[in-house]
Amino acid sequence: MQQLLANDTTLVQHIIRVLNVQAGQNNLLSAQSIDAEAAAGVLLLLGPRGNNKNSHTEPCLILNKRSLKVRQPGDLCFPGGSVTPRLDSHLAKLFSLPATSLGRWKYWSQWKYAHPQTARLLSLFWATGLRESFEEMRLNPFGVKFLGPLPPQPLVMFRRVIYPMVAWVQRQKRFFPNWEVDKIVYIPLRELLDAANYRRYRLCLQTRANEQSSNSGQDYPCFYFQTDGDAEILWGATYRIATLFIEYIFGFKPPILESLPIIEGRLDHNYLTGHK
Repeated sequence: MQQLLANDTTLVQHIIRVLNVQAGQNNLLSAQSIDAEAAAGVLLLLGPRGNNKNSHTEPCLILNKRSLKVRQPGDLCFPGGSVTPRLDSHLAKLFSLPATSLGRWKYWSQWKYAHPQTARLLSLFWATGLRESFEEMRLNPFGVKFLGPLPPQPLVMFRRVIYPMVAWVQRQKRFFPNWEVDKIVYIPLRELLDAANYRRYRLCLQTRANEQSSNSGQDYPCFYFQTDGDAEILWGATYRIATLFIEYIFGFKPPILESLPIIEGRLDHNYLTGHK
């Protein structure tokens, strides 16, 4: 693990190779199972970041923290969003040209000719993730490297299926969040590989004033991290995708839920709708 984390080039090459093998072994983008109205493309965005103590950089997971103006306020999430079929289909053609991100992926030609339907969907979700990431955080769509896809993940509380695309951003040092994003959060990959950072998240969901739903006290696995003086909790579909990525790339699995220390949380009635 430490050898991979010590060299960005080695890490990126390893990720590309592993994700391609996993994609080949699993039918990730079966056209029959995709509902365009419920589909969302997101970027599992990775990149180097230095710390305040020295100039050394380390690979990090780059996430958005949702603002109070949207659904699921305060949650950490991947940049991305719902597919806009007509627009994203045109953008997919642009971003799969030979000189652009998907076109430079070493396995693109192989997938395009051997699995044309899968390749079309891959390019569509990649385009969606890039478009939404530009809108949410001003990610430069021409400054990212496509590393490969991950299996889709359904949301529990909403009718939506997330299609994650893994990306590496090298040169962009600053992002500019829009109204949907409270701030950008960086989590070093080494922290995700530390079993001590995992918790059991016990949640109460308050649906109306002074009323708790039947989900009160339900436990979820989560990742707990202190960054820039704030405590951040990674849970839900974003947690599932991030930990699946870590398992694929490093062979690391978080501790079982029953063994984890409990932290408590409360979601108010605005969680499912966002503040108006």
